[in-house]
Amino acid sequence: MSKTEEPLPIELPSPTLIYRVLAVIFGLVLANQAVSIYVETLWFDTVGYSSVYWYRLTMQLATFGIFAVATGLLLWTLFRFIAPRGNESRATLELGSETITIPPAEFFTKLASIGAVGFGFLFGLAYSIDWPRYALFLNQPAASGVNDPVLGRSLNFYLFTLPALDVVSSWFLAVTVIFLFSAGMLAPLDVTKRYKGLSLALALLAVAAAAKVYISQFHLLYQEHSLLAGVTYVDDNAIIPGLWIISGSLVLSAIVSATNVYACRVRNFAVAGGIPLVTYVFAGLLLPGYVTNFVVRPNELVRETPYITRNIEHTRQAFGMSDIEEIPFEPTVTNASFDPALHSQTLENVRLWDWRALQSTLRQVQEIRTYYDFADVDVDRYEIDGEKRSMMLATRELNLANLPATSSNWINERLIFTHGYGVTMNPVNRFTREGLPEFVLSDMPVVSTTPSIQVRRPEIYFGERTNWPVYVKTRQQEFNYPEGESNNYTTYQGDGGIPVGSFARRLLLAYETGELTTLPFAQDVTPESELLMRRNIQERVQNIAPFLLYDDAYMVVGSDGSLYWLMDAFTIANTYPYSRHISFTTGRANYIRNSVKVVINAYNGATQFYVFEPDDPVITAYRNTFPDLFLDAEQMPATIRSHVRYPELLFSIQAQIYAQYHVEDEQVFYNQEDLWTVAQQGRSQAGSDEIDPYFVLMRFPGEEDVEFVSILPFTPANRNNLIGWMAARSDGEAYGKLRAYQFPKTRFVDGPLQIEARIDQDPELSSQLSLWNQQGSTVLRGNLLVIPLEQTLLFVAPIYLQAERSPMPELRIVVLATQDRMAYGASFEEALAGLMGGDFVLPSPPVRELTEASPETVPAEPARSAPGDQTDALIMRASRALSEYQRLTAAGRLADAGQRLEELKQALDELGLVVPQ
Repeated sequence: MSKTEEPLPIELPSPTLIYRVLAVIFGLVLANQAVSIYVETLWFDTVGYSSVYWYRLTMQLATFGIFAVATGLLLWTLFRFIAPRGNESRATLELGSETITIPPAEFFTKLASIGAVGFGFLFGLAYSIDWPRYALFLNQPAASGVNDPVLGRSLNFYLFTLPALDVVSSWFLAVTVIFLFSAGMLAPLDVTKRYKGLSLALALLAVAAAAKVYISQFHLLYQEHSLLAGVTYVDDNAIIPGLWIISGSLVLSAIVSATNVYACRVRNFAVAGGIPLVTYVFAGLLLPGYVTNFVVRPNELVRETPYITRNIEHTRQAFGMSDIEEIPFEPTVTNASFDPALHSQTLENVRLWDWRALQSTLRQVQEIRTYYDFADVDVDRYEIDGEKRSMMLATRELNLANLPATSSNWINERLIFTHGYGVTMNPVNRFTREGLPEFVLSDMPVVSTTPSIQVRRPEIYFGERTNWPVYVKTRQQEFNYPEGESNNYTTYQGDGGIPVGSFARRLLLAYETGELTTLPFAQDVTPESELLMRRNIQERVQNIAPFLLYDDAYMVVGSDGSLYWLMDAFTIANTYPYSRHISFTTGRANYIRNSVKVVINAYNGATQFYVFEPDDPVITAYRNTFPDLFLDAEQMPATIRSHVRYPELLFSIQAQIYAQYHVEDEQVFYNQEDLWTVAQQGRSQAGSDEIDPYFVLMRFPGEEDVEFVSILPFTPANRNNLIGWMAARSDGEAYGKLRAYQFPKTRFVDGPLQIEARIDQDPELSSQLSLWNQQGSTVLRGNLLVIPLEQTLLFVAPIYLQAERSPMPELRIVVLATQDRMAYGASFEEALAGLMGGDFVLPSPPVRELTEASPETVPAEPARSAPGDQTDALIMRASRALSEYQRLTAAGRLADAGQRLEELKQALDELGLVVPQ
């Protein structure tokens, strides 16, 4: 631009116009949110937790308002301070050949107002998400008095105060960075060259940085290191003192920058920046480096021993394992101490049904119609004829995705197909002659074979697969279950839905559910009809209490004949001092408690939260925040309380921690010489190497009563032999207690992988399995269970056969093993007789599956009808011939192998099987 040309003035839109545009946008957003808030109030009112919703909403709005106003006022004040004055002696600024006109003061006043409002709105939105942190801070329980030995703070400080301080300090640092950036952008327009705004911005930034550095010392108490978690010797003796020095230097830098607002000396900028820089080099780099290399490294074990002790102690406390009962266990290598009569109740409840095999079977024999599905199979205990029995339950839910395409319309999906129906229940170890489950509950309508277990309200309106809203109490009858050539229909009799009500409310509900083109015009939906929404139980509890972590639910048949979902909920934190972090699907944590059990009625969706860990400080803070949300554990109905069990998620996490933190000796921990891992299984149907927790009814060694417990075996890291096992108790007063049985390190005890290797190496058994795999069927291995019987470890491995044309596995072999023996049979009783020294026979080959898989192989007589002794001998002959044939072929002795092949054919002929030539 030529110097003779008039520079163009910079104009901003009128603030009034901007505010009007923002007001319109805000109004539209507010109207949309108002509809959502209205429907939310209706829904929370139906579930009985209106106070929970209003507190959450109020807390979010208050947080938004506080951060928005604080950000806006602070930035508006600071922006006004750095705004150039239009009446200064020079109104233009020359940069080379360009001339820039400095706008008048009104321009910067407008800009400051717009910027402050915009940043205030954005910061309010961003920080309102963290409302649970502020709620916990405001409602934290009284300090427990447990101080950390390094910084002297209570546990409450780390769980509740520190997270809030982190948010506030981050907010202030972000505001100062924005102010510094703005001051730097406007610095060239400072015609006086006094840089007052830049000096103030640097002073505020130094104060914010000093606060962050001061707070960072508390983060060291749960920082991860390769050896341990928490403060180390270097942290305690070098880094923490260094952080104090650095924080002090930043405060000094802030003072120098603040005085420069009036002194206006350029050299003060160098002084203000140089003080913390030099301090950081000395206190943040040189001092820790010296301590690490010349004090710790030559004597690391001695220096770190007290910190290792704290890490072990606090990690076990944080994961609820400080009171774990550790018992030496001397496993026997013979059957001398194994008396089946003394363990009859345990042996009668050994789980032979692998849950995946059972699920596949149920989908064939109990789904009835394609639109039903069994999403999961759970293990629980029920009392039958005065005795506890382990049972497997599966819930028959409706899956809209499986509806025929011709039936996929709004009427069917919202008014008719509204719910699933019933459950199946079967003992964990009982089979029919056809290899199917021996049901206690089955079919539609539900049939019970046990008078003490009845289902009187089988409809499932709330479940794990109910992901769509429905309207009930309409003019349409709801499909209940198929019945012969027709169907059975019903009408919802429960409460818990949102009444459709007036046409205005109908429109609002339609807008919120995205059904504006259907619901307002649906004549079958009356004002008395009700909307059932958030029927997926995970979504339901997440909306009521999103601050808890939830495990998978399992179904309970109540003594009143109703169906209930029981779900474990957890409080977690990641700021517990000296505790190791673990990772799971939702993030990382170094503290967890199973503080809450949630019960959801499958018919009406009634949801209750029961507190089972009243000493947990986190749940205490949430109870103070939401007094109407939680109930005491004693208020849980007895029919549900008897089915409470130790959560699998928590047990898996505790096993992961215990694998390293079972060690109490600091030197052993330092050398990492006694690491464990959860035992692995090789060829299971699960497709996962690590064994999952499994529930069993058993007697602990030396005790008389049978308990329902969850078990996990351990092996040394990178080895396959067992080193111990851990059990989580679920019954009565013992609920929630852990036991760990530790084997002598000088003994070698076979683990699951070694037992599976013994199965594979048995010539007769491996030959039989190979024969079945070659006949168009597939051999499936169930989960291998390790069950302690006094001092004997009993390994149980069910083996299933699945025909090529049938997805329904059937149990064919049960393998039992101890340390020195292995036996197998067609049933558990047969295998047990063989294990205890009696005779056992290999089960007959699955003639029915062979005929399905290979049409050319036709049995002259079913093998089961042949005389037992003759059939068994022929099977044994065929098995040995096949084994020898495979061995000789591998050795290249083809002539001898041909003779064994002829023996195999002859044996199969005598069994009534025509072998194709």
